[in-house]
Amino acid sequence: MSVHNRGLFVLGQCLPFAIAVIVVVIELSPAHFLYTGPFLTAIPALAAVTMGPRGTLAAIAAAVAVSVTTATVNGAWGTLQVYTNFLALFLVSLAGITASSAVRTRRQNELDQVRRIAEAAQGVILRPVPARLGEVRAAGMYLAAEEGAQIGGDLYEILQTRFGVRMIVGDVRGKGLPAVRAAAAVLGAFREAAQYEDDLVEVMNHCTAALLRESAVPGAFDRVARLEGFVTALVAQVPDEPVVEVVNCGHPPPLVVRDGTVQALVPADPLPPLWLEEFAAGCSATVESHPFTRGDRLLLYTDGVIEARDRDDAFFPLSETATGASSVAPQVFVEHLRQALLRHTRGRSTDDAAMLLVERVGEERDEA
Repeated sequence: MSVHNRGLFVLGQCLPFAIAVIVVVIELSPAHFLYTGPFLTAIPALAAVTMGPRGTLAAIAAAVAVSVTTATVNGAWGTLQVYTNFLALFLVSLAGITASSAVRTRRQNELDQVRRIAEAAQGVILRPVPARLGEVRAAGMYLAAEEGAQIGGDLYEILQTRFGVRMIVGDVRGKGLPAVRAAAAVLGAFREAAQYEDDLVEVMNHCTAALLRESAVPGAFDRVARLEGFVTALVAQVPDEPVVEVVNCGHPPPLVVRDGTVQALVPADPLPPLWLEEFAAGCSATVESHPFTRGDRLLLYTDGVIEARDRDDAFFPLSETATGASSVAPQVFVEHLRQALLRHTRGRSTDDAAMLLVERVGEERDEA
């Protein structure tokens, strides 16, 4: 909600009570001969439009209190005018409560429908992470910053391919539907290219090409547009060999959890995010290989995790939190991080957050 709309909303909520104050001033001043009954009956009607049932009841109580007070002060009890005012106030209040409840029910039904649609869209864009793929176990987590949303601009995927287990995690700069569309384009390209491209760099190139096609910017794409819609992305592969191969395009470095310690796989040659390649002349994507043996865990995440702040403006301690849960099953590990993140931000994160964890276990290890 914009600042302007929020201001109008607050003004609408204050208006019924402002009218009650105005009526009191008129009735207790020399101008009390003015007929204020219509003003009082307007209070519940306005409250029903701008408030919920509780606010409407509070406004009705204020109108009744003002009506009783002014009738007492002016000695008007027993007159037809007072009883007419009370009858009109009762009828309008009854209609206001009924209308407010109906509006609230309709809005809740609409919200439930939007959530069901969001859940269905999430199942298409961000598919559930399989618990086991070949020689690795996996788990994933997604938290959308937008209230009531299920999906946003962060993305992840993990696939079993003939080259090994391949995965991607990314973060679209921006919010709303454009970010969701960009995420869907990158994921669609990855899901296709990961199955037939033997080179991880080419897989990443397909994701860049898909992002360019999805963009609504015509022609050659000006630089301002590129700065407004880039995507940080990381593609990784766990082959049969005891290594993990990574191509990192401007994304936070993944963490390897090994024997209770955490190591960040910082790229030797940092690359720009997708769609910003022309701003880094002379840089070319390369595949970097790191040891990844049985029992090791690889944690991919978006910047919404490491940049989450608490009320003291401190960042979320991802490495320390990951170290404290290194011995539990992958799904429990990810849930531990999710709960810790929610506690850190008090459930008020300002950015989407996603995590993907894989553990090399080998063929003989128990899957429990």
